[in-house]
Amino acid sequence: MEMIVDEIVAKYNYWIYVVLMMIGFYAMIGKRNLMKKLIGMNIFQTSIILFFVSTGVKKGGGIPIVDKYQALAGNVDAASMVNPLPHVLMLTAIVVGVSVTGVALAVLQRIYREYGTLEEDEILEKLQR
Repeated sequence: MEMIVDEIVAKYNYWIYVVLMMIGFYAMIGKRNLMKKLIGMNIFQTSIILFFVSTGVKKGGGIPIVDKYQALAGNVDAASMVNPLPHVLMLTAIVVGVSVTGVALAVLQRIYREYGTLEEDEILEKLQR
């Protein structure tokens, strides 16, 4: 039992991401308001971005900027540097996420003007008439 607790405490950041992901997932699935679904999608996406950024972190690792003289002399230890790829990919994901949120807000505004509500049930009811 003590090993399990130690393992959970040692990787607490992953548990936080899982909790955030489940909150976002619940908002997307359980809520009937379209704005709440959009907010849930953003929480879900943020948890994934945080997870990938945390996987790129290395204890004692430095930034991957190398002096050319140091590189020419062969004094570069690649194992002591942080992998920049997850961070770069997540920057792209952030830009895409902001764009998707902007488009979704515009669509929600259009839906609200057309139906006067953002509640999914009321919109479906008005569509069936």
